[in-house]
Amino acid sequence: MNDIILLKLGEIVLKGLNRRSFEQKLQGNVRRRLAPIGKFNVYCLQSTIYVEGEDGADMDAAFEALKKVFGVVKLSRAAACEKDKDAIVKRAKEYLGAELSVAKSFKVESKRSDKSFPMTSIELSQYVGGELKEAFPRVKVDVHEPELTVHIEVRDLAAYVHSSPVQGAGGMPVGSNGTAVTLLSGGIDSPVSSYMIARRGVHLIPVHFFSFPYTSQQAKDKVVELARILSDYCGRMTMEVVPFTHIQEEIRDKCPEEYFTLIMRRFMMRIACRIANDNGAKAIVTGENLGQVASQTMEAMASTQAVMDLPILQPLIGMDKEEIVGFARKIGTFDTSVLPYEDCCTVFTPRHPRTRPKIADVEKAESAMDIDGLVEEALAGIERIQIDHESV
Repeated sequence: MNDIILLKLGEIVLKGLNRRSFEQKLQGNVRRRLAPIGKFNVYCLQSTIYVEGEDGADMDAAFEALKKVFGVVKLSRAAACEKDKDAIVKRAKEYLGAELSVAKSFKVESKRSDKSFPMTSIELSQYVGGELKEAFPRVKVDVHEPELTVHIEVRDLAAYVHSSPVQGAGGMPVGSNGTAVTLLSGGIDSPVSSYMIARRGVHLIPVHFFSFPYTSQQAKDKVVELARILSDYCGRMTMEVVPFTHIQEEIRDKCPEEYFTLIMRRFMMRIACRIANDNGAKAIVTGENLGQVASQTMEAMASTQAVMDLPILQPLIGMDKEEIVGFARKIGTFDTSVLPYEDCCTVFTPRHPRTRPKIADVEKAESAMDIDGLVEEALAGIERIQIDHESV
């Protein structure tokens, strides 16, 4: 029987009557992620997703891709065989022989999902372990801290042999918990916050505010690349690039300097909410981190959020910078985020920003502007870019 990939689910298995819908969503995400790699048969039995390659499909590439699919907690390359104790021993020798030949110690762990199998899990482990010890006499049996664990699963359709599973991305299948707009800049924080919310099963619409010529084409390309990196985890997305130059120039010309950043962020939230409402999204995601900069005090964030009619999700709010950088390195966005191309948040930065603003004062400061007209103008000029893991 052919090489197969077993995907183990996490909290999905704790769902009640709607568990099947989560499993179906995950299967669909797996199929879409594998489509560029080759032909695969994907199906779900007993809260495990099976991935079988067809027509010489690249199983190595498939395994690497599936490590980044949210909803998968662990995954294993496995070999299938008949549900017979001697067939299992034979397959273990064939499939894991090279690893057993060099390992210093091993043990066998068995799981018998098919209760009609005539041996208990312990009996099967003892039998297979004894046979493997005889076949590989140099390797020691160590049931406490083995170098190699031989896993055996007796399931509905077959028995499966594999070594220790690899950690998956975890979380929930993207799309199982709705859609949200995420504000994506070129910095370190917003890609991490986007990742964290997508991991909870949320489909994302990235929104980037672009202020050409104050910010360069390279700065925009940098954000597109960040979105492409995220798409390995988040799946296909449509990034909405909002022309923001006129709004920032109007803020500069008509508002007190100490309120520049606050008013800018209020415009961002107004536009993000409009994009969300137009696309059926139910929340706005930001990379704000309490106290990190002047616009992220409690008073400043209250002022920003006062213009919103949707919930705001702030997964980084209580993290320190070291933790955020660690996440960025883990998911592969850090090196791109630190490229020296500035985004619109650095345009017309006030010398002495107001850190404890009152909402009434901010409203008064922006009252000289045609707020509705500027929002409509920005929405009319949006550029939409399709993003997926194959984007260049």
